[in-house]
Amino acid sequence: MGRENAPILYYSSVTARKVDWLWYPYVPFGKITIIQGDPGDGKTTLVLNIAALLSNGTPMPESEVKISSAKTIYQSAEDSVEDTLKPRLVSAGADCSRIAFIDESESGLTLNDHRIEDAIIETGARLVVLDPLQAYLGENSEMNRADGVRPLMRQLTAMAERTGCAVIVIGHMNKASGSKGIYRGLGSIDITAAARSVLLVGRIKSNPSIRVMAQLKNSLAPEGKPIAFEINNNSSIRWIGEYDITAEDLLLGDGLPDEGGKLSETIEALSAMLLNGRIACVKIYEHFRNAGVSKRTVDTAKKTLEIKSTKHADGWYWSL
Repeated sequence: MGRENAPILYYSSVTARKVDWLWYPYVPFGKITIIQGDPGDGKTTLVLNIAALLSNGTPMPESEVKISSAKTIYQSAEDSVEDTLKPRLVSAGADCSRIAFIDESESGLTLNDHRIEDAIIETGARLVVLDPLQAYLGENSEMNRADGVRPLMRQLTAMAERTGCAVIVIGHMNKASGSKGIYRGLGSIDITAAARSVLLVGRIKSNPSIRVMAQLKNSLAPEGKPIAFEINNNSSIRWIGEYDITAEDLLLGDGLPDEGGKLSETIEALSAMLLNGRIACVKIYEHFRNAGVSKRTVDTAKKTLEIKSTKHADGWYWSL
């Protein structure tokens, strides 16, 4: 028998279309996004707050693009729904009637489980979260083997394309210190290769209360700028905004350089600004930005001076 020829298609017959974004340029619709970081650095809290914003139709941080409120399917193999996830969602201001999960009490999910797509169709969800990655690979899959992981990621990619749903997969980091961030995710590099966006969440060594989300990979748009945030005692997030640090510096946990003596000057200037009372932190950042001082230097000065940050009706204020 002769060989059967494969169909040949020409790109001239393909209709080009734009990528839709849940959060430009970090989380695209219809694609896979990986968010990775060390345990305790705030990955889950970050994604729960993203789901909360989506549930209310609130624009994402550092974005003026309006989004429609939509549902999320949030699957977690590590955190309890009752005493961890629900309280965090409430603290984040989520509309919990728009955030669902698939009951895994009798049978656990895997990346290629048809129940995920069925749930997306039934609920009309625009975001699916799988937390953490290794819990959804299945018992027979080996994370470090390309032939074991690649088919699963290919099927998850196809499902995202068919439904137009954004898929966020949360993963832990390996311990290969010194490696580039793109190679620090657990498992085969094929996992990272399948994602169109890869985000790193880490702490600032000199100010551990500040976490930063930095983009390690973007196959669909220019890489986004790092965004900083603080996690409050109730697991809600205070967004700080764009942050002057590279993904590799964040990965190494580097402290903040003095920027040619600017830190000591900033400490002195910030102290003088607040002597007469509280000031809106937005105005403080704007003042120093106009003076050529980076946000991370201002935040280090804030930490050094032990400045209080309190929320009022019209926003956040700093005071000595």
